Amino acid sequence: MHRRDFIKGACGAASLALPGWALAQNDRPLRILVGFAAGVSIDVVARIVGDKLKDELKRPVLIDNRAGAGGRLAAELLKSAPPDGNTLMITPVVVPVLAPMVFNKLNYNPQTDFAPVVRLCDFGFALAVSPGTPARTLKEYVAWLQANPQKATFGSPAAGSLPHFFGEMIGHALKVDMIHAPYNGGAALQSAVLGDHVPAGIDVVMEWQQNARAGKVKVLATSGAARSPVMPDVPTFREQGYPDIVGQGWFGMYAPARTPQEQIDAVNRAVNKVLALPEVRERFAALGLEPGGGTAADLGRTMQEDAKRWGPVVKRSGFRVD
Repeated sequence: MHRRDFIKGACGAASLALPGWALAQNDRPLRILVGFAAGVSIDVVARIVGDKLKDELKRPVLIDNRAGAGGRLAAELLKSAPPDGNTLMITPVVVPVLAPMVFNKLNYNPQTDFAPVVRLCDFGFALAVSPGTPARTLKEYVAWLQANPQKATFGSPAAGSLPHFFGEMIGHALKVDMIHAPYNGGAALQSAVLGDHVPAGIDVVMEWQQNARAGKVKVLATSGAARSPVMPDVPTFREQGYPDIVGQGWFGMYAPARTPQEQIDAVNRAVNKVLALPEVRERFAALGLEPGGGTAADLGRTMQEDAKRWGPVVKRSGFRVD
């Protein structure tokens, strides 16, 4: 993901008996692992949150980019980190929810190796069609696919990505055998759709905004339960008669398993304060992101709900990686 592609210290055993405010006395840097390169959207989110979090926690915050294996490298590092409140990870839904469904061999188990802290933000997806695709509404697109099943191909930024599986969800709901065409990132997908190399593409909503405003692509529907604030004029799939086509991505913050709950709760409270700041909300909006928040338990429930939502989709797709 990129901007156009599309976030208690360890003071010894005695600290566990101290009240939550005492966690702020730790002056060791809080390391936040990000499994992607500097400059991409999740890194930007991590730096926005980290910059404000240091003020809330009264301690330095270090963003540690450990790009590799689609975020799984950072997940492995979090698994091996001491559960002392000095290391966290910000990661997309793919790493804790989809990866266990997709990879035959995975060096971490999100259920036993990670402790949820807080959901940072949400983002939706959109289906856009190329200039040469005659459909200008979802209804027209469905009719066109039914009349031209050999053209039922959609592109996504990567195989095994959430847009990939969202396309599989669309095909199942439309009762159309959709063929997936993976591209090497959002920029490559945009070029393919603009150049009529693929009839349709699925990516995060923000990715389509510029070309949609310029009239170069037509966005037919968005994935949320409600309309996207980035494209409020575009109806959702649900609005257009497809209640089963709904889903969104998110970035979550995690600690190593067995991190004391008091430490997790202290960070959770601090992050919720950060997410409520007007300047943070404005910067998220500019990235096409909706602020998250809530409790650590809320993030755990979100993981369970998404596993139930995406599990059957991934299984139907037959997509697996060794």
